[in-house]
Amino acid sequence: MTQPAYRRGPPIQGSPRRFPLVSEAEGPAAPPWVVERWFGTPTTLDELSGRVVVLHAFQMLCPGCVLHGVPQAARIHASFHRDDVAVVGLHTVFEHHAAMTPTSLAAFLHEFRVPYPVGVDAPSSTGALPTTMRLYGFRGTPSLVLIDRRGRIRADLFGRPDDLAVGAAIAALVAEPGDPSTAGGSTDPGDCDASGCRATHSTTEGELR
Repeated sequence: MTQPAYRRGPPIQGSPRRFPLVSEAEGPAAPPWVVERWFGTPTTLDELSGRVVVLHAFQMLCPGCVLHGVPQAARIHASFHRDDVAVVGLHTVFEHHAAMTPTSLAAFLHEFRVPYPVGVDAPSSTGALPTTMRLYGFRGTPSLVLIDRRGRIRADLFGRPDDLAVGAAIAALVAEPGDPSTAGGSTDPGDCDASGCRATHSTTEGELR
């Protein structure tokens, strides 16, 4: 996987800097993920309302996931306050099903010390692609979806997006106001300001600076 493939959008309105990974458009509502089992604390989008959500889709036998996607998601988890940003892993298997068993995945998550909850994407009864992968239209793994405080998809990144660009995009979303009706999450931007394997269907603090 030599270059990241992602959807580019215009800069966030009113920002003096460009964050090309984040779309200014409101974006579609993020579908609920369909998970058959969890490693770590089970969670839902509703429970994370008011926070920026980083959904990381991966496969344990995907080289790009092992070398880039999983470590990047762990750095994101370590770099942002839990009241502002939640990282959720999604093990979404569309190949080599027999090798990627729950027992193997448990060993993988332990070996790589994955610190965030990971759900196993539920298989689909209508095709080879698992359910959440199909709902989100993932192009493959690793994929990173950024969901804003109001539950809208603002970026859909496939491949190897740069740490600095992803960190800036998340910080921009953290700095945006959330839905005042949501009870969870913090609207304090803190230090932020405003300034693979392809599917066939289509900080520590400071490490992201």
